[in-house]
Amino acid sequence: MPDSPDSPPDDDEVTALLEPPGGVSAPLTTPEQIADLARRLSSAEGPVAIDAERASGYRYSPRAHLIQLNRRGVGTVLIDPIEVPDLSSIGEALRGVEWVIHAASQDLACLAETGMRPDRLFDTELGGRIAGLERVSLGRMTELLLKISLAKGHSAADWSIRPLPRDYLVYAALDVEILLDLRDEVEALLDKQGKLGWAHEEFESVRTAPPPPPRVNPWRRTNGIQAVKDRPGLAIVRALWESRDEIAKRTDLAPGKVLPDRLIVAAAIAKPKHMGAMLDLDGFTRRGVITHRKRWLEAINAALGLPETELPPRREPTDPSAPPSRWMSKEPKVAEFFATAREVVLALSEELSIPAENIVPPTAIRSLAWQHPEHVDTESVDAFLAAEGARPWQRALVAERIAAALN
Repeated sequence: MPDSPDSPPDDDEVTALLEPPGGVSAPLTTPEQIADLARRLSSAEGPVAIDAERASGYRYSPRAHLIQLNRRGVGTVLIDPIEVPDLSSIGEALRGVEWVIHAASQDLACLAETGMRPDRLFDTELGGRIAGLERVSLGRMTELLLKISLAKGHSAADWSIRPLPRDYLVYAALDVEILLDLRDEVEALLDKQGKLGWAHEEFESVRTAPPPPPRVNPWRRTNGIQAVKDRPGLAIVRALWESRDEIAKRTDLAPGKVLPDRLIVAAAIAKPKHMGAMLDLDGFTRRGVITHRKRWLEAINAALGLPETELPPRREPTDPSAPPSRWMSKEPKVAEFFATAREVVLALSEELSIPAENIVPPTAIRSLAWQHPEHVDTESVDAFLAAEGARPWQRALVAERIAAALN
C-alpha cells in the first residue's frame, strides 16, 4: 500500500539543515542597504519567500521585529524593521511578484505596517491543509515533502531584544531558505489532487481579507474568569483588564507581563478594599505588578463602587458567532439546524481530506443556523454563504448538499 501524503519519512531519509548554505548575514539596518536590496529584488525573477518574527508574549504591539526574504538570484536577506520601519521600496520592488508565506494570515498585517503588501500570494501552510496533510508546521512539512529537517527552537523567543543572537538569526534565515522549494512541492501535490484552483481561491481570500473587527467585551476572555461567580467580581475583572490594557499599550509590554490573568481573577474573588489586603494576594508583590499597585487598587475600588445598574451581567447575551458549546443547550432549534449542516461539512471533510474549517467558514454555518429559514434551497443557501464570505469553490461543494439535508 503506498504511503499517504502525510506518511512520516524514515529518519535516515531526512537531512538536517542547521545553517543556510550561504551563511547568515547581519540584518539590514540602513535606508541605503534597503535601497540596494530593492534594486536587486527588482532584477531577480520568480516568487519571493517572506517571513516575519514578532515578539508575541513579550510586547503589546504585533509589529514585526525581523523580516526575512529569499528570492532566487538574491538569496536570503534579513531586515531589521525597527531600524528601518519604512520598507515601501521593497513592496514596490515586488509588485506583481508572488509572495510565498507559511501561515500568511499571521504575518500580512505586520508586513503591511512596513509598507509591504503582496499582489499575489501562495500560503504553504494553508496549501498543506487543503492537500490533506495532518500536520502543517513548517518543520513538519519540510521533513515530509523535502526530506529536510530545520534547526528550530526560537519560535516563542523575544525578537525585540537587540542585538539578536546569532542562533536567532540562523533560525530566522532557515524559515525562508527552502520555502520556495516547499512551495513547488505543495503546488505539485495540490495539482495532482485536483485542488490547486481551490487553494488559489483560499490564498486570494487571505490576501484580501479585511482586518478583523474589534472583539466585544474582550475582558471576558480573561483566563480563569469562570471562577468569578458574581457581578461585582466581574466588574473587578473588567476594570483591571482595562487598566492593564492601557498600561500594556503605553509601555509596549505584553498584558500578561504587566498583570497576569490569574491575579485579575484572584482580586475579583477576594475583592480587597485596601492596599494591604491586595498586596497579601499571592503575586501582587512581584516585580512589574507592584509598580502599578495604586492603579490596580483604584480600579478595584472603582468597580466595587459601581451601582448595580452598571455592573456587568453574569452572562452575555447569546452570541451567534460564539462556539456552539456556549449556546446549543439554550437554542435547540438552532442547534438541530447547525448539527444537520455541520454533518454535511464533516462528511465532505472526510471525503476530500480537507479540514472542516477549510471546507466552509465555521461562522457561515453558525450564522445560517441562527437564521434557520423555513424554506431552504440550493440558491438561498449559496447566496447566504456567499454573503458570509464563503468562496465559490466552497459553495459549489456544500450549498446543494446542505439544502438537501435541511429539507
